[in-house]
Order: sequence, then structure tokens, then C-alpha cells
Amino acid sequence: MQRQLLFWGIFLLILVAEAYGYVAVRTALIPNSVAARRGFAVSYWVLTLGLWTLCFWATSTRHNGALQLKSYLMAAPLLLLAAKLVVLFPMLLEDVTRLGRWALGGFSSAPVAGSVEAPLTRSQFISRLALGLGALPLLALIWGMVKGKTDYQVRRVVLRYPNLPASFDGFKILQISDLHTGSFNDNTEPMRRAVAMINAQNADLIVMTGDLVNDRATEVEPHIPALAGIKSDLPIFSILGNHDYGDYVQWGSAEAKRENLARLARNHAKIGWRLLLDESHTIRRGTDELAVLGVQNWSSHPNFPKHGKLAQAHAASGNAPFKLLLSHDPSHWEAQVLDYSDIDLTLSGHTHGMQFGVNLPFFKWSPVQYSYPQWAGLYEQGRQKLYVNVGLGYLAFPGRVGFLPEITLLELRRA
Repeated sequence: MQRQLLFWGIFLLILVAEAYGYVAVRTALIPNSVAARRGFAVSYWVLTLGLWTLCFWATSTRHNGALQLKSYLMAAPLLLLAAKLVVLFPMLLEDVTRLGRWALGGFSSAPVAGSVEAPLTRSQFISRLALGLGALPLLALIWGMVKGKTDYQVRRVVLRYPNLPASFDGFKILQISDLHTGSFNDNTEPMRRAVAMINAQNADLIVMTGDLVNDRATEVEPHIPALAGIKSDLPIFSILGNHDYGDYVQWGSAEAKRENLARLARNHAKIGWRLLLDESHTIRRGTDELAVLGVQNWSSHPNFPKHGKLAQAHAASGNAPFKLLLSHDPSHWEAQVLDYSDIDLTLSGHTHGMQFGVNLPFFKWSPVQYSYPQWAGLYEQGRQKLYVNVGLGYLAFPGRVGFLPEITLLELRRA
């Protein structure tokens, strides 16, 4: 019932935004002649319905090839909708003001005696102001599609622990997540550029926290030579994310789906990564130890799978004095991980920061925060810490605004 209400609420909001977008453009730019307005109305609604139709077609057939083209077809009406949602607010405020004036008896269409008709009416001014404001998110989203989606950023974070073994003081962990290589098709240049940035950080340990592909194991294969170029003296550890299981594809049989996952595991090995499936690996420096635990995807959200077996991975980590957990979905942290007080640091991804939002040092906002309490950056509870990487790739919307693709370098220090 709640999901149905949410669906119809969003649908109604889209209809209202489309209607106000139409009124804003018509009022601000179209002459008052009946013919001009009639022609504009027909053109506007034919174009709008056509874009939404193409969006739904591209969404329903995205697994049948031409993903790059279809991703842009899916994005086009959503870009315009973002602008129209901004246009909606000043236009709606103007209508509420008009209604208030009418209710108070102050509304009148009669001209003021001796006045000269203004060159720009109040409605035209509000409409043009609304369109100007609406252009801001539209331009930002276009920039995110052209530049932002591969504008890789290195984020450096220092984490202090009183129980960190002395030999690991200054130990640097580099995290990448959510590569979604299927979104790049055969274009290997962005991934090669990201690998060069990864190698330039000289990290001690490199980890990848899930969603190597969108759906199919074959998506990563054009990028294997580039990803195999990541250099590390220690093993590079990886885990599975929700997209890696192929749950969003119609397979011909259960066996075909299992073979896809097995092929993906082989591709991890071809890259040179050690895929952790509910297990643990111990790193030793002299007599000091650090355990790296990796679990399959586990989410507290009902729409995502619960494959991970944290108890099994934790048992395999023994008595290591410092424990690092790789778990794709950050909702796992509050649901299960905090119950294990000796898991010091959890690294997750999954949210992408929704690839859209405001990301300032003093203020962060994204729509994804209404579904995930921990969705980007560092979170702490007692001695335990969680870091959520917003991802290196992109999915569905072929762009990023605010939350740019991230390479995280975490330095461990003794408190």
C-alpha cells in the first residue's frame, strides 16, 4: 500500500511539473496570438509524450544492446523534468499568491486609471525567472553527462584507532567501488585513466567493494587488460555487489544465471583480484596482523539480496587485533556489523550518492539519504567506523553531478 501511494504521488508530481513547465514556456516566450499558442501546445505535448515514450522503451529494452544510446534516451526526459521541478516552485508560489489576493478581495483585472501598460507583465516576469532557475539544474546535469561521469576524484581520509598494531601505523588502503563496467561498453579510456590514478597513490592495500558489472559477466571483459594494470604488492581483494548476481536480467534458465556468476568470478581472477566470498584473509607485518573480511551482498532493504554470511567470515578472521570488513551495501552496518564489536572498519559502496546532489565540505544532500542513513563518506559509532564510497562508475543516468566518481585513500593511524 505504501509503495502504491509513493508511486501515485510521484506520478502526480510529474504531471504537475509537466503542466507548469508548459505554462511557464508559453507565458514567457510565446506570443498571445491564438494560432501561435495552439501550435506551441501541440508541439510541446507531442515532444514531451514522445520523449517519455522513448524513455520507457529504452528502459524496457536496455538489455538488448545499444546501451549507450538507450541510457541517453532514458536520461533525456528526466533532465527536463529536473528543470521543470525547479520551475514548479516559483510558478506555484505565484498562483498561491494570486489565490490569496483573490480571497482577500484584492484581485482585480481592471486597469489602473492613467497607467501605461507595462512592457513585461508580472506573469511573464515570474515565468522567465522560473525558466532561468530551471536552467541551472538542466545545465548541471548536462555537464554531469559530458564531464562529470568520468571526472575521477581522489578522496583522502585519515582514520585513527587505539588498537591499531604498531606495524600498520600509516597503512594506506585504497578503495574503489561500483565500477559498473557495462555502462562504458567498449570504451576503455576512462578505466585506463582511473587505473593510472590508482597506481599513483602507492597504496599498501587495494580493495574493490562490489558491482563490477551492471548485469552480465561479459561486460567487464573489454576492460580486463586495463584493470589488470593495477599494481599492488599485496593481494587485491574484491567482493560482489547486488548487480553482480545478474538478478535484473531475464535468463533462459537457472543454469545460465549460475554460469554468468561463475564467469564473473573467473573474470575477477583474470584481472588478478582475489574474490572474497564470506571469508577472511590475514595480512602480517612481523608479528602484527590485520584481517580483511569479505562478504557477499547483504542488504536490510527488501528489494536487495541477503547472500552474505558475516558470521562465517568473522569466524575465519580469528583473533586478529584489527579487522577490516568489505560489505557492498552500507545498510548491513547497522543491521548486523555493529553487533561485532571487533570489526573496526567497514568499507561499502552501492549508493553512488545517487549520482546527483550537493557535496560541499559543510553540507551534503542527495535524494538517496532518504533511503540510506549512511550513504556517502565517513560514519562512526563508538570505535567502529564505516566509509561509503560513492563509486567509480555510473548506472542508468549517464552522468554525475555533485558526487563525482571516487577513488578513496584511507590512511590508518594509531590514536
